[in-house]
Amino acid sequence: MGIFGRKNTDETVTATATVSPELAALTGDYSIDPAHSTFGFVARHAMVTNVKGKFNDFTGSLHLDGTDPSKSTATIDVTMDSIDTGSADRDGHLKSADFFKTDEFPTMTFRSTSAEALGGDDYRITGDLTILGVTKQLSIDLEFNGAAKDPFGNERVGFEGKAEILRSAWGLTWNAALETGGVLVSDKIKLNFDISAIKNA
Repeated sequence: MGIFGRKNTDETVTATATVSPELAALTGDYSIDPAHSTFGFVARHAMVTNVKGKFNDFTGSLHLDGTDPSKSTATIDVTMDSIDTGSADRDGHLKSADFFKTDEFPTMTFRSTSAEALGGDDYRITGDLTILGVTKQLSIDLEFNGAAKDPFGNERVGFEGKAEILRSAWGLTWNAALETGGVLVSDKIKLNFDISAIKNA
């Protein structure tokens, strides 16, 4: 049984009928802890290898409902200048007009519009992802990793998430042809999330 109290069976059951007091107690507002969270991505480079990156500066909030997942929400704001792929030259190119135009569009945002339980500890949150001023729908599959009280008295919840996008849908179309065929940067980008969030007092 997961955070929203949905049993992992084929039988259709209502969330309110299966929720436990422990899970219901997780209901509340949370702030994402950037020191213990990661917003990353993977792109195919030159058709042969993967380049991994992440954003180091972001803020976010969650509202979790332990009895009804449809009432759960998420908001995330990412500072695009904080992109980090381990190469200063590559990061500079990604910040330039060829890609993210960070001088003109300093922030990437996500605002959820719906959430649902998929069974067990698996959930899906759907919302509006805005990059370069373009807003498109994105669905993120999440796995609930659990809840705990840390040594400082903070009540924490953890999630792992993943999604895939076509960067061209947000106007990220720069590329270069390879002599052997194909292109330098894949259109498909894999997104990955490790989220630790602290319950607000």
